[in-house]
Amino acid sequence: MLSPSDPMSKSMAKWVLIVFGAVVLLVVAALAVPVQLWRTGEVPQPELQHSPPSQNTSKTARVWIDADAACGTGKRRDPDDCLALLALARTKHIDIVGISTVFGNAPVSEADQVTHALVHELGTYAGRPASAALPVFKGCGAPAQKCLQNGGSLEAQAGLRQALQRGSLDVVALGPLSNLAALLAQEPALASRITRVIAVMGRRPGHRFHPSENRATGAMLFGHGPIFRDLNAVLDPQAVSVVLASGIPVVLVPYTAARQVSLTGGDLDRIAQTSPAGQWVAERSRAWLEFWRSEAGLDGFYPFDLMAAAFVRDPTSFGCAQVTAWVGEDALLPWFGGGPALLVAQQTGLPPTSTTTAQALYCDVPRVRVEDLFP
Repeated sequence: MLSPSDPMSKSMAKWVLIVFGAVVLLVVAALAVPVQLWRTGEVPQPELQHSPPSQNTSKTARVWIDADAACGTGKRRDPDDCLALLALARTKHIDIVGISTVFGNAPVSEADQVTHALVHELGTYAGRPASAALPVFKGCGAPAQKCLQNGGSLEAQAGLRQALQRGSLDVVALGPLSNLAALLAQEPALASRITRVIAVMGRRPGHRFHPSENRATGAMLFGHGPIFRDLNAVLDPQAVSVVLASGIPVVLVPYTAARQVSLTGGDLDRIAQTSPAGQWVAERSRAWLEFWRSEAGLDGFYPFDLMAAAFVRDPTSFGCAQVTAWVGEDALLPWFGGGPALLVAQQTGLPPTSTTTAQALYCDVPRVRVEDLFP
């Protein structure tokens, strides 16, 4: 056995340090090289073929919102759920029949507190008296399977079940699909009462969510900036599979839609002037804006969940493609895939036939202005 003072041991330690240093230098050099593929985060693929826009009759729609709201709980937690809730609550032809909370951006207990606080700030909306505030139901604090085993999300399941028994509705999923999957596991027949699920998730194979995307100056890691995950999908991919297999029509509003819209400090100032609730949300969004400025090197942030609200308000404001969707490993990201992902494709890159697939609308081309969402 070699002792620490043995010459051979010292030689081996020296070589280990040399090799480690060389690896570090190679990583740093790779980050410093302006490779276009790394900069954009996307593997070049054929353009998606988009369908004509849907017609918007502006009739009153019953909506259930499932959210992992975390605005104001930390500079690395996005305020997008709060912005989406604010935008939908101000839309007269949207009837929000209930809100369930779920883990995701924050533990479910924090998401529940934030959502209750925002509902209190909203007070009245679209003619609803303050005495009839939006009902909030605490949901899953873990993926659906574990949530069911631990007896979690009973509040959310009961609330959504009762809402569906009173009539069909859209489910707007701003976080993981755990609450919905837990309910469908108990009562799969309720799927027929859900008009559609609008979910903030999904990506094409080979795409990493890289907000700096060769647009930024002063971003971390030689201008590369942070890399995000498709959080809502990766936190509970089994729940995504349950929803895809249920036959419920699915609309995906992905990261690629949000990256075409930037919400700046001026936008937050404008939102703050719309109402007390607008001021409450805007002030709790500024730490996230500063994070994007310092880490991503951008003057505004991509408002992910707000894009789902924009679709619900007016589907004609999006270009959408009919795609095949499935949950699986990304063969184009063999080392950095991060586990099962919600992937979409039209022709190339389709999964093997053994994988469960579903048809979905992939709405990745927004024609949206932030000021129109907060009149």
